[in-house]
Amino acid sequence: MKNRIAVALFVLLSILAFAPGYARAQESAESVRKILSRVAPQYPSLARSMNIRGSVRVVALVAPNGTVKSLEVKGGHPVLAEAAKNALRQWKFEAASHETYEIIEIRFAP
Repeated sequence: MKNRIAVALFVLLSILAFAPGYARAQESAESVRKILSRVAPQYPSLARSMNIRGSVRVVALVAPNGTVKSLEVKGGHPVLAEAAKNALRQWKFEAASHETYEIIEIRFAP
């Protein structure tokens, strides 16, 4: 019985020892293109009057030439989302050999 516990403990510790390095390798493998030109979003007057704050999470499909082809809002207040999309359409990214998806989070505070 003690041998089983020892083996199980050894296997568990081995998994935990290698898990952090594996997670870091996955994070660094994600494609993140450099932003060359960033346009700040206009804070909507409706959001300002209602004291709406928060962040908007958007997935942008970026063309090989660095322009934003499409945007998909993944979270955030609808009033703030439209302002974020308007600004992101004007962003420019570095050129690449293929299209990439970039996850962008924009924070709004009055």
